[in-house]
Amino acid sequence: MRERGNSDTLLHSLQVDGLSSQDRNLCTTLVLGTLRWQRVLDAECRRFLARPDLTLPEDALLALRVGAYQLLFLDRIPAHAAIFESVEWVKHSEGARQAGLVNAVMRKVAALPKTRRFPAAEAYPEWMVARWQKFYGAEACQRICEQGQMEQQTVVRLLTPDAEEKLRSQEIALQPGAFLAEARILSGRATTPATIFQPDKTGAIEISAGKRNTALENQAHVQIQDEGSQLVAELVGKGERILDCCAAPGGKTAVLLEKNPQARLLACDIHPTRLATMRRLILASRQDRIEYRVVDAATLTGVGPFDRILCDVPCTGTGTLAGNPEIRHRLQPQDLIRQAERQRMILAAALRLLAPGGRLLYSTCSLEPEENEAVVDACLNSADNSMRRWVRLDLRAEFDRLEQEGIVRGEAVAELRATGLRDGYLRTLPGLHPCDGFFAALIERHE
Repeated sequence: MRERGNSDTLLHSLQVDGLSSQDRNLCTTLVLGTLRWQRVLDAECRRFLARPDLTLPEDALLALRVGAYQLLFLDRIPAHAAIFESVEWVKHSEGARQAGLVNAVMRKVAALPKTRRFPAAEAYPEWMVARWQKFYGAEACQRICEQGQMEQQTVVRLLTPDAEEKLRSQEIALQPGAFLAEARILSGRATTPATIFQPDKTGAIEISAGKRNTALENQAHVQIQDEGSQLVAELVGKGERILDCCAAPGGKTAVLLEKNPQARLLACDIHPTRLATMRRLILASRQDRIEYRVVDAATLTGVGPFDRILCDVPCTGTGTLAGNPEIRHRLQPQDLIRQAERQRMILAAALRLLAPGGRLLYSTCSLEPEENEAVVDACLNSADNSMRRWVRLDLRAEFDRLEQEGIVRGEAVAELRATGLRDGYLRTLPGLHPCDGFFAALIERHE
């Protein structure tokens, strides 16, 4: 919470993994809950300061946030314990001089009623909420905000024929996925949700505490993966030579290998550590069909051509705010311009590696049009495409294929088809669809 890393890395660090199960669960609840509600927590604490605009030492600010989260949102931690720990934290930090202030503010926060509800939209920057209202409407925006305050269900993809049987033998209860045949939602011992948030009719939120899921982290027969992420990989289709431009952490790569058992796949990523981690996670039986290369996808040349390319570009990640709540506190409007420029470079380079008749799937986990339709339009309308070598296809046809092959099914499919497939693009919205927010566009090369 102090560094500019991400919460997932922190919660899977050696320090956290070394904790007892109970302490690990509490750590997860405190980190994610505090990050999700940080803007609300800051506002609640600052109204008890004599000078609300006072610049506090970082340690004092963190202590106030974590303490206020326990006092306002959790009911299993006694108020005196939350106050004591917050004050002790500050006493042994660089902000020790503010221990008295922290103690006074915490006591005033503790006196607030536990039954208060906070509108979910208040947990996001105003500019971000305004954008979503503009692009998706007030109701969808409210759902996006509410979903971003909820702990996600744990969804897994079954990787082996006996995967489900092995999970059930460990007394792990499963439910069918929302719309993918090979997805399962954990509903028993392994998936006690962390920090459950239930929206009321006004868009406000009630809160209760929960636990971190750890039962599946080292199981080779399943992979934890959001259904939207799985769906994107399924839409890539079949090929003999496949390129995964920005492959790490490898969830979509694993689906590509599974669905193309005879294919040769080149997995590229600019981050050597992430690529090395991905290499260890991909099953050993698949290593002879995959080549790993540390390279910037925007400068990738001398390979191919490929008949299938997944161009899942780095993005702002605003479709994943439930699992990555820190994004909302870092992202600025100008970051969209920088990201879009980078995304256009990667997509343009990948298109040049596409074989005649080949197909490329461009995807992000962003809700922002600048990173999605605008990037695709810019590349397809560029001077390089004056001969219309690359043409965007309607993804509804690919969705038809997935239905015919039994890959997508269930009650959510009709809603996904009606509201997630627009103008030939795929766009899932958190809260409206049972997955993270993803965007996808399919492009084919013609001669």
